[in-house]
Amino acid sequence: MTVEFWFLIGAALVFWMQAGFAMVEAGFTRAKNAGNIIMKNLMDFCIGTVVFALLGYTIMMGEDTLFGLIGIPNMDLFTHFKAFIASPGNGDYTAASTFVFNLVFCATTATIVSGAMAERTKFSAYCIYSAVISLFIYPIEAHWIWGGGWLSQLGFHDYAGSCAIHMVGGIAA
Repeated sequence: MTVEFWFLIGAALVFWMQAGFAMVEAGFTRAKNAGNIIMKNLMDFCIGTVVFALLGYTIMMGEDTLFGLIGIPNMDLFTHFKAFIASPGNGDYTAASTFVFNLVFCATTATIVSGAMAERTKFSAYCIYSAVISLFIYPIEAHWIWGGGWLSQLGFHDYAGSCAIHMVGGIAA
C-alpha cells in the first residue's frame, strides 16, 4: 500500500463526512428547508471544486510571498497537468492526490458554515460566500499551516484540521 492510496482513502472519508454534515443539518432544520440545506452542501463542493482548482490550490501550496502570508498563485495545475498527475518514481504520492485531499477539506470548511446559517440566508448569497471562502479564505489560512507559511515555519502543527478547518469554519459562521 502506498501513501497515495491512504491519501485518497482519507479524502473519500472526508468527502462522506461532508455528506454526513448535510444530513445532520437537514435534520436540524424544518422539513421545508431540508432541500435547501442539501443543495447548499452540494454547492459547497461544486463551487469549491471550481474555484479551488482555478486559483485556491496554488495560493495554498504556492511559493511563499509576503513573509509566508500567502502563496504565489500560478496556473501550474493547468499548464503542467501531465507532471501534476504523473506518478513519482519514488513510490511517494502525486500532486493530484494532494490536490484531492486538500479539496475535500476546503469544501468541508465551507460546509461547516452552512449549519450555522441554516434557514437564515438566501441561496444566492450562500453561493457567493462558498466561492469566497474556497477561493481566498481557506487557501490563505491553510497556506500558513500546511503550505509552508509563517505558522508552519514557527513549528505549528495542526491536529486533524482543528485550526485550519474547524476554527476557520466556526469564525466564518
